[in-house]
Amino acid sequence: MSTQNAGRSCLAHDGVIDRPFDVKRMPPRPGRPGWLAAAAGVLVLSGWALSLRAETIPVPNASFESPVTTYVDTRIDSWQKTPKPFWYDESGGFLWGQLTGLFKNTEPGKPDHIDNCDGSQAIFLFAVPEVGLFQDYDSTDWANATPTHAFDAKFEVGKSCDLTVGVIGGGMGMVSNVTLQISLYYRDGASNRVTVAATSVTNTPTVFSNTTHLVDFQVRVPAVKAGDAWAGQNIGVQLLSTVDPALAGGFWDVDNIRLTSIREPILRGAALTSGQFGFTLESEPGLRFEILASTDLALPLAHWTSLGTVPNVTGNVPFTDPATASPRRFYRARELP
Repeated sequence: MSTQNAGRSCLAHDGVIDRPFDVKRMPPRPGRPGWLAAAAGVLVLSGWALSLRAETIPVPNASFESPVTTYVDTRIDSWQKTPKPFWYDESGGFLWGQLTGLFKNTEPGKPDHIDNCDGSQAIFLFAVPEVGLFQDYDSTDWANATPTHAFDAKFEVGKSCDLTVGVIGGGMGMVSNVTLQISLYYRDGASNRVTVAATSVTNTPTVFSNTTHLVDFQVRVPAVKAGDAWAGQNIGVQLLSTVDPALAGGFWDVDNIRLTSIREPILRGAALTSGQFGFTLESEPGLRFEILASTDLALPLAHWTSLGTVPNVTGNVPFTDPATASPRRFYRARELP
């Protein structure tokens, strides 16, 4: 973690310093020629001490329970299938649309029962290049040729986004090193799906020791900044087979799509007023933080000075340090249980 320099103040979140601004360039206040030097501190957030509260973002048919089937159905509500590529030959036994579908989990006690299936259904996705499903504000499905706009979540500035998906590899003789990509995306002005973050899942015996237990994989988008191309854009979720054609074969089981967002705590608005240094703590409402200070960023946390506890009821709470005598001081906000 870099402290930049003594004349620079930074705002940071999640344990990483970013958005630096030079204190010396901040506009001076009339009658206070020396106030900038006293404000030359660094605001940091001790990310390892946080247990942030996630907000659930509803994803239509996230557990693939619709439509209800007694065995298998290639129709999947709310999810659009990737288009058939020019090279795929449907005379080989499967139509393109049959390479993804939903199925009913078997009864407990059966040798192929998925023990942690969410609900009673999941989907299969063949390990063929470009086979996939996606969903966003403008996607369609088998029953709706025009978008229903049911999935209306956006990448919000100041919030991170986490996608969690349950996956089983190895179905129907799938070989090792077959891959599946899980991603979050947005659509650009030409409606192209542009990946923001992605995780590649690789089938190996170590990762998937059986075909009856879903393994969770995550995709994370860090806190969105105002200048990010995806800021304010609708969120898209995609599951895509990225298998090498030489390894094609078998299928994946997928279930329990979970999407959450967290408003990342941040310290901002550093200013010196009447000789007192202050800032604003922004976080999810209802959290409590301890404000810590030190003149040495490298000191162990146990040696930092506690300046008090701040209940952030509304999501924005000001804090003032009345004892700003040092030309440089560092601050941390640590969430409390």
